[in-house]
Amino acid sequence: MNLHYKLLLAALLLSIYGFSANDDWGKTGHRATGQIADTYLTKKAKRAVNRLLKGHSLAFVSTYADDIKSDDRYREYSPWHYVNFSFDKKYEEETPSEYGDLVQGIHKCLKVLKDKEASNEEKEFYLKMLVHFIGDLHQPLHVGRGEDKGGNDIQVRWFKEGSNLHRVWDSDMIDYYGMSYTELSSNAAPLSKTQIETIKNGNVLDWVHESQALAKKVYASANAGEKLGYKYMYNYFPMVRTQLQKGGIRLATILNEIFR
Repeated sequence: MNLHYKLLLAALLLSIYGFSANDDWGKTGHRATGQIADTYLTKKAKRAVNRLLKGHSLAFVSTYADDIKSDDRYREYSPWHYVNFSFDKKYEEETPSEYGDLVQGIHKCLKVLKDKEASNEEKEFYLKMLVHFIGDLHQPLHVGRGEDKGGNDIQVRWFKEGSNLHRVWDSDMIDYYGMSYTELSSNAAPLSKTQIETIKNGNVLDWVHESQALAKKVYASANAGEKLGYKYMYNYFPMVRTQLQKGGIRLATILNEIFR
């Protein structure tokens, strides 16, 4: 196959499947959420997780759901990374996507992990997926508008480079901040017991609606073609850090409940 046809094929695939590299928190963000979750696990949950993941950490497996995207055997899981529904409605007021979505994906993971008949191999797979999806849930544009692919179609400038609103929230701000995932997790904001309990409260749908409310603010934060930089970072990176921390605490809460 010559270069011309290779380029045509690549363009066709992108038009069908979209840009997979910018679908969620970058690797650093996901790993930070996994690392934070690990610090909130009970001893019993930690033992169960360690056994299923064969000694690997939550941070280590947090990117698994992205890593398998290039494997056609896992194509059916691609829609599980996001959920789109009307901004003036609740998730349960609309018909769920027949292809699955983030909410359905999380519920499938929980069902398998709670199933006493499921094999350890199945549980390992869905635990890895759950770690990633809870991270995705806390990136506001994963509960964004379907018509612009969660902000992927909103082109902006990040400092001097071309980007899009989704990518800015996925990775541009985190990468610009320059901390490793261990530095991000170890420097998470100190929280009181009351604050932690407040974050733990609710269920998956509550957290989805919370993220959608934040998505509205993200959409209002920039216009197509706008140059974003220092001021945007100053105004919005605190929200990124908060969402990474919430994702970690809530992931641990779910796992503590499953493996109690």
